[in-house]
Parts: sequence; C-alpha cells; structure tokens
Amino acid sequence: MTARRKLSFLASEKPKAAEAALAFKSRYGDAPVAEADVIVAIGGDGFMLETLRAAMESGKPVYGVNYGTVGFLMNDFSLDGLDRRIAEAEPATIHPLVMHATTMAGDQSEALAINEVSLFRQTRQSARIRILVNGKARMESLTCDGVLLATPAGSTAYNLSAHGPILPLDAQLLALTPISAFRPRRWRGALLPRDARVRFEALEPDQRPVSAVADNLEVRNVAAVDVREDRSHRMTLLFDKGQSLEERVLREQFDH
Repeated sequence: MTARRKLSFLASEKPKAAEAALAFKSRYGDAPVAEADVIVAIGGDGFMLETLRAAMESGKPVYGVNYGTVGFLMNDFSLDGLDRRIAEAEPATIHPLVMHATTMAGDQSEALAINEVSLFRQTRQSARIRILVNGKARMESLTCDGVLLATPAGSTAYNLSAHGPILPLDAQLLALTPISAFRPRRWRGALLPRDARVRFEALEPDQRPVSAVADNLEVRNVAAVDVREDRSHRMTLLFDKGQSLEERVLREQFDH
C-alpha cells in the first residue's frame, strides 16, 4: 500500500481561504513545509505566485485550490478526495524570468517573475523605451504605456490582456508585447527564443519616468532593465487529471 503523502496547507489572507485551510487540515493533517511532499496553496493566482516563489528552493510541487477570482493556476475547490486528486494530478514544470533593474540613482535590484516582467509609465506622459535583444538594438524607440516580456505560463495573464500571443508551454519561446503602443502604432510585439537576453532602456527618464515590475514586485524610476529566463530555477504545479496547464492554455485560445 502506497504511503499517504504529507501535505502542507498554506492559505491567503482572505477569511474564506483561511476557513477552507482549517477544514483541509482537519481532514488530511498538516505537515510543516520542510517535511511535506506536496504544498497545497489555497487562494487565487496571486497567492499561487507567492507560494511558488517561496517554495522554489525546496523543489516541492504545489497544488492550488481556487479561492480567488480567476484561478487559472488553481484547481476547483472540493474537500473530498484530495489524496486521490493529488495522486492522479498532471504536473507542469515552469522556469521563471530573472529581472535585473538599475535605477536612475544607480541602485540595483533583482527579482524573479513567473508570469512576466513589465515596464510602465509612471506619469501622464508616455514612456519611451529602447529594446535590445542579445545586445543588438531591435527598436530604437517605442513610445507606449509600457512593454512586457512573458513566459509561456504567463502568456495567458497580462500578456493576453495586452493582446499578446498565447504560448504553449513547450513552445520554447517568450512573448515580447507592447502595452498601448503609440509609435510605432501598429507594432504588435515579437516572439523570442527562450534563451534571448532582453534589455530595456528608458529614454528621457527624467521627463518620462518608468517603473519595472516582476510579477508583483515593483522597482520605480528605472534606467535599464535586463531580463532573461532562469533555467537554474524550476517549479512544479499540479493540476487535476484532464485539467493540465497545457489543456488550459489550449482552451484559452478558443474562449470567447
């Protein structure tokens, strides 16, 4: 007989998520994260991103239970059959982006992003951004509200809302997508190989300040931002049988 998996339950700050966590713990027990086989994250997609970052070094798989709004990275809530659902779950391995940001004052910041790294204008004035790929300037000046670089896992998040392409998980690509581009007005972005090194440089940052965001970590008044995929980190998400991340990405492309 297969030994029962040790589960560690983590919940977002929402009261209903905390209540659900207590119900799960009462039925299935609750191991410390260090001793658990699987981490169960109860909340929304934002909480899942926080949990994945926290669990990254441990290498433990994360099974999400939706107690948020969209729940694209989560599974449907049910107290019943959690052991079986996790045993039959379909894994998805993803790699984050690493953002290295330099501010106008010369300060350095580094952060990991599971979905995307985004640059945004900070004032009413549009941003002007130079884009380099592998050291070569590919766009001398993009006038826009912002621009983002998304992973395949993140391509159905903000990238999709900005009219960027949906990427299958095994596409080995990154999506470079403008946000409300003004000049060149018709530029729709680009598909880049996953090993591309992308550099964004803020033009006229004194007049047109720009912030950089790695998922939900923001650095303001940036002068330059370097982004690449970090293959040294990997995270495993677990999805209910028949509801894999690949299936969700495919389904999203036909959802109207």
